[in-house]
Amino acid sequence: MRTGKQKIYLALKIIAVFFVMIVVGFFIFRNTLLEKAIARVSNKMDREYNSTFKVRNAAFEGFSGIRMEEVSLVPKNADTLLNIKKVRTSVNFWKLMFGEVQLGTLELHDGFVQLVKRGETKNFDAFLKKKSENDLPSEKRDYAEWAYRLISQGLNLIPTDMQLTNLAFRLNDNGKTANILFSKLSLADKQLETSINVRTTNFSQNWRLAGFADPRHNKADIRFFNIDTGAIKIPYLDERYHFKSSFDSIRVKVDDIDMDGDELHVDGFASIANLKINHRRIASKDVTIKNARFDYRFLLGENFISIDSASTVSLNKLKFHPYVSYDTESDTVYKLKVNIPKMKAQDFISSLPDGLFSHLQGMEAEGNFSYNLDFMFNKNKPGALVFDSKLEKEGLKILKYGDANLSKLNGEFIYHAIENGREQRGILVGPGNPNYTPLSQISPYLRKSVLTTEDPSFFSHRGFISEAFKQSIIKNIRTKKFSRGASTISMQLIKNVFLTREKTLSRKLEEILLVYTLENNRISSKERMLEVYFNIIEWGPNVYGIGEASRFYFQKSPSELSLNECLYLATIIPSPKHFMWQFDGDGNLKSYAKKNQTNLTNLMLRRGVLIAEDTLYKSLPVLISGPAKSFIRLKVKDTTVVDSLRIDEEFEF
Repeated sequence: MRTGKQKIYLALKIIAVFFVMIVVGFFIFRNTLLEKAIARVSNKMDREYNSTFKVRNAAFEGFSGIRMEEVSLVPKNADTLLNIKKVRTSVNFWKLMFGEVQLGTLELHDGFVQLVKRGETKNFDAFLKKKSENDLPSEKRDYAEWAYRLISQGLNLIPTDMQLTNLAFRLNDNGKTANILFSKLSLADKQLETSINVRTTNFSQNWRLAGFADPRHNKADIRFFNIDTGAIKIPYLDERYHFKSSFDSIRVKVDDIDMDGDELHVDGFASIANLKINHRRIASKDVTIKNARFDYRFLLGENFISIDSASTVSLNKLKFHPYVSYDTESDTVYKLKVNIPKMKAQDFISSLPDGLFSHLQGMEAEGNFSYNLDFMFNKNKPGALVFDSKLEKEGLKILKYGDANLSKLNGEFIYHAIENGREQRGILVGPGNPNYTPLSQISPYLRKSVLTTEDPSFFSHRGFISEAFKQSIIKNIRTKKFSRGASTISMQLIKNVFLTREKTLSRKLEEILLVYTLENNRISSKERMLEVYFNIIEWGPNVYGIGEASRFYFQKSPSELSLNECLYLATIIPSPKHFMWQFDGDGNLKSYAKKNQTNLTNLMLRRGVLIAEDTLYKSLPVLISGPAKSFIRLKVKDTTVVDSLRIDEEFEF
């Protein structure tokens, strides 16, 4: 009778023999298995992607090497997607035995991958299938496990020894072309070297990727730069999207990818030198960031994806710590936190990207400041949105205002409105203009009405209203578009007097900084700001300032306006050029326009801005007696014209 040890030895022998038989069987029949594997891929490409996958010749080399020739993937009735003349690779046999594919070596010679769009037909359309609701997972995804599996599979497909020669990536978007040729790419002893030629319709450059790459230990340190003189230009984006961009060099370093318990950590940094971008939605000129760096720590858990607050973003001398989170544990919650530690104000100004804040060029400041932003949005509870912005100052003082001379608000100046990018006639803002009206000579009803519609807390805020920002964000998220702003009178004043009407990121950021500077350095009094506002804003077609407006509509001076007339003027500010559509064929206000004025009156009564005695003559009609009357008659006469900008809706207070 066998002992326990003898039984163990016998079991081990059986397992060893069985394993050897598998290896021998695999070795004998491996070419047959390879042919069947290629046939399965070919059938899948034909069945699911309407494409033809071919390999002219394929065979094993040595124990774990594979050689293939003339590998191609051609979508039916479309341009070839992939063609490679020669492929040689090897796989880790022991990993393969446990169902995991890990490449050891890879050689690709003389081939291309191309994306082609002709008209609306793309040769890659079939590979962009959108998932239907039935394809979505019924259970919540474990983000850490899912990401770690994807990263591991991806790194396993990166060989430790790689040679690519004459491999091209081509792009043809209805004649807009780009060709990136890897004449050489090698990875040996963890060192990466490349030689890349880039050709487009407009330029040709030679690039280089070099550095350290260790896919088996999750580490890399790679630099990307131009062999030729000048910056690296990004192909295709200019021709396709009119987005010009270039940079001197990029460095990407991955220090660690670690699954610690149920959390995935990804640590490293990325940096870029002399990034230059140009697009009409960003700024009217080139925007340049001389030095930018992102020291990142990505954290993923079962229910969240985040950028940890230990991360640091550096823009020249400016450094801040971002925290970004997407959490699905109980509700879908988005969080953003930004922390700028105490820094010199002048360092902040000098760190602003060139071209993005042209009106602040030459600004000088002293003192220090720190800043914190806390934003949280719950998809299922939008009303609970958090928007908390705090700036802490320490001896902060603006010494020089730069190109935007904010102090000009305190004296006489010429104002030019911008209409469709064109400068309009000059308006003298000051006593030299007979239509100029001091604040004291403007009807109190008009001051109260306009403040109620445009900025009720104008005299108490410092340029911005946090609650208005919150409500604006909530509505914009709900409507999935920028359907509501949060503009104060201070912001409108800066936008009109110092900035253009261009809808760019640059203009909006400059507006925010200039408003803060104006309001927090007490450059101009609130009364003066409101007086200038009343004397420059548009009240009708080529009608600027309340002096012109009161005569254009009512043949009166601004001090003589009645409550009803003031209510009317306040409600046309959003669309003054289309005032005529508020009137019917008899020249009377339409019902929705009357309702707007009634709603405004009730709001002012509730807030104590008006008292009941102010509304004694509220029932009297608004009678247009000035030159505006001819615009109403013209509108009524030309009933065949449909105005696409016609506004027949209730005013939102």
